[in-house]
Amino acid sequence: MRAPSRVLAAQWTTVVPVVAVVALIFSWGRDLPVLAVVLVALCLAGAVLAAVHHAEVIAHRVGEPFGSLVLAVAVTVIEVALIVTLMADGGSKYSSLARDTVFAAVMITCNGIVGLSLLVGAVRRGVAVFNAEGSGTALSAVAALATLTMVLPRFTKTPGPEFSGPQLAFAAIASLCLYGLFVAVQTVRHRDYFLPVTQEGEIQDEEGHAPPPGRRAALFSLGLLLVALIAVVGNAKAISPALESGVASAGLPHAVVGVVIALLVLLPETLAAVRAARRDRIQTSLNLGLGSAMASIGLTIPAIALASVWLSGPLLLGLGATHMVLLALTVVVGALTIVPGRATLMQGGIHLAIFAAFVFLAVSP
Repeated sequence: MRAPSRVLAAQWTTVVPVVAVVALIFSWGRDLPVLAVVLVALCLAGAVLAAVHHAEVIAHRVGEPFGSLVLAVAVTVIEVALIVTLMADGGSKYSSLARDTVFAAVMITCNGIVGLSLLVGAVRRGVAVFNAEGSGTALSAVAALATLTMVLPRFTKTPGPEFSGPQLAFAAIASLCLYGLFVAVQTVRHRDYFLPVTQEGEIQDEEGHAPPPGRRAALFSLGLLLVALIAVVGNAKAISPALESGVASAGLPHAVVGVVIALLVLLPETLAAVRAARRDRIQTSLNLGLGSAMASIGLTIPAIALASVWLSGPLLLGLGATHMVLLALTVVVGALTIVPGRATLMQGGIHLAIFAAFVFLAVSP
């Protein structure tokens, strides 16, 4: 009995994504009782852990910064599909969903993931060390993308927090071009800027002493990663009506639902970033956090702009005053954190405090 148990334990990352997809199939489009919601949530959590495992296998195979890029893009593509689906089904009810989701992703990644990673790294080594050139490049791109797509709509002549048609087209093209340029810089022109460094500032070995997995194992993990991510996003959508009713019953703002779903969708990246920080690979954690923020804006806005051709209702992208302040604070604090190339517990705590303020103001605006 022990041998089969060991085999099952060793293969849980293969079994769980499939089980989560089966749960998604049976729960999709149905009103779920409380017990079913709990079971779907458990499947979602298992799929998150499986996604982290398979992302790390792929990262080990292809090396940095490609590994973190794979997870960031995969999650964002599926997140875009979820947003478009909800906006198509909900009409004007979800006119601000793209903005709320993207901004929540920026706050979660730039403050939650970055802050937690710096905290873990500083606790282990006293000082978390990373590459200031690469991280600074990523942060400046996030700041530019966020301003062009979510701040400018409040200051144009178009009524309301939205772009006109030509303005939206420009924002979409600019976002896609900036993201494409960043990927080229990250993976080709200045790849060494995005590699983990030692406490002395030297580039670390690609992946410790363990040999990389074979090509077949990496492709198998890539397939299961996509299955797990589909399960994560799909099950998050499946339990969203229950979340929505719970939020309404508690008298909380509707935006809380978007924050909760964004947290669920970004769990794989969060766990992967923390695990990288525990292995003293802080740059990998920052690649995941800032790269996910950039992918969320750079891919979501063009996709939503294209989808708006056939979607009914307005597309509200402009942030409110409170969120603009939080975005500006995030950029300023992020710059001060990254410039030295070293961070202590203090910097991690500051980013987590900003993230806590975002969550609190989402609950109590």
